[in-house]
Amino acid sequence: MTTGSGTASAPPEATPPAEASAAARPAAETPASARPPAARRASYRRLSVEARRAELLTAALGLFAHRAPEDVSLDDVALAAGASRPLVYRYFPGGKQQLYEAALRSAADELELCFEEPRSGPLSGRLSRVLDRYLAFVDEHDAGFSALLQSGSVVETSRTNAIVDEVRRAAAEEILRHLAVKEPGARLRMMVRTWITAVEAASLIWLDEEKQPPVEELRDWLVDQFVAMLTATATTDPQAARVMRAALIMEPAEGLVGRLARRVVPALGEASHLL
Repeated sequence: MTTGSGTASAPPEATPPAEASAAARPAAETPASARPPAARRASYRRLSVEARRAELLTAALGLFAHRAPEDVSLDDVALAAGASRPLVYRYFPGGKQQLYEAALRSAADELELCFEEPRSGPLSGRLSRVLDRYLAFVDEHDAGFSALLQSGSVVETSRTNAIVDEVRRAAAEEILRHLAVKEPGARLRMMVRTWITAVEAASLIWLDEEKQPPVEELRDWLVDQFVAMLTATATTDPQAARVMRAALIMEPAEGLVGRLARRVVPALGEASHLL
């Protein structure tokens, strides 16, 4: 039987014969050191197929988050999940490649959720909350995030690349919905997708710079970048100009955009000779 993704479903877990016979013997006849590993684990639990699969994915994602995919083995995943290598293969018969793609899909779903935000209140506040969640994900999955976006992994395929690109597109679509335009034009769409790329690049550099500056400063700087890019686009695109005017009306004077304006205006005064 296959799942919706085409992955073979694992059969219900059964107690291996060796474990069954060991369980039938009195404890005195079976020294603890001679019992199978599963019998020695006090925390061993019978789980449903979906629960066990989720447990293996969680263990794999935890490992991929802090180590490059090529540095993680199925034995590592089995150990982290308190399972056996054959059990990992039972749920992921395609081996490490299938497990990595499944873990990546799980991470992508979590990353996409970072961009979901109620469409109310100042735009800068919404972007700030989105970035707070996104950067928290980057912080938690630092090594895995770097390996994912910088590519070069031995387990990288067209499918893994498609999953990553899907996250980018979903993030851009969510941001465009916050701009409240039914049919965003090419320039506005390009501006938002370029900003998403800038957020990714800044996140990678932030990790490379040992997470400096502080994450709050990085977040505010990325919001400033969005406002600056939207402003530049608005000078040549009527749709972007309408979006910018509507967004600015809702911004408080003491908010991020107000503070940015007060920093920019004096700087532009130095360019008066260009007018």
